[in-house]
Amino acid sequence: ATMVAIGQEMVLMVNRREVMLHDILLFFIYLEILTMVGLYFQSGKLPIRYPLYIAMVAIARHITIDSMTEMDGWTMIGLSTAILVLALAVLVIRYGHIHLPYDEG
Repeated sequence: ATMVAIGQEMVLMVNRREVMLHDILLFFIYLEILTMVGLYFQSGKLPIRYPLYIAMVAIARHITIDSMTEMDGWTMIGLSTAILVLALAVLVIRYGHIHLPYDEG
């Protein structure tokens, strides 16, 4: 499904004959999804960090695109806080994996 979406976006860009900022940011999200799927097929595990990374990129894309039109200050602060909370969650998860290892079996 992700590959189909990438193909559709590429066809849309070719037909428009321009690449816009939101297209590039959307490709970053697609890249993260493909990385996550590839890692799952390679190791059989799905680290929780990758969906968090995808969420952070998606919120950043939303802020970047919608701030060009109309976004009030409180919405911007709320979305930025959401990215900060997700980044802190990634740090806590990484700290736990490094300093509090667990059995794989």
